[in-house]
Amino acid sequence: MADYKEIVGGLLSKARDFAASDSVTGAVEKVKEVAAGTGIPEVFERGTQRAKSFSNATKLTIDLNRDHKELERVFCEIGKLYYDQARTAPEGFFAPLFEQVAALQDTIASREAEIEAYKASFERAEKAVSSDEDLNTRIDDFEAIVSQTENDGSST
Repeated sequence: MADYKEIVGGLLSKARDFAASDSVTGAVEKVKEVAAGTGIPEVFERGTQRAKSFSNATKLTIDLNRDHKELERVFCEIGKLYYDQARTAPEGFFAPLFEQVAALQDTIASREAEIEAYKASFERAEKAVSSDEDLNTRIDDFEAIVSQTENDGSST
């Protein structure tokens, strides 16, 4: 086992020496010089800046959309408050809009009543099914009584 440790230790030592050698460090420096002459670092920097800019623009767009939704909600609240205050006597160009609101409220009430009617019919149907089950149970009980009576009558 000690032999492996010595071998691995020797290999690591040689790798460190090689990495620190003039030929490797010189090659690394030469690559940096060549890269600097080609403009690659500047291209990389511009790409990095563009990616950051896109990221920031995306975050701002999300925030902007949230702000628009909030503004829409506030305007809606303002409209509801004004409607509640002026419902009985709308003025000017608000009158047709108030009429639309009244028509929509009537439509909504009608549809809600329809839904309630359907729900009531479902409940009646469920009760009818359960009463049919009661009837079937009573028929089965009647048949059992008749059979028992027939058995009793035939045994005498």
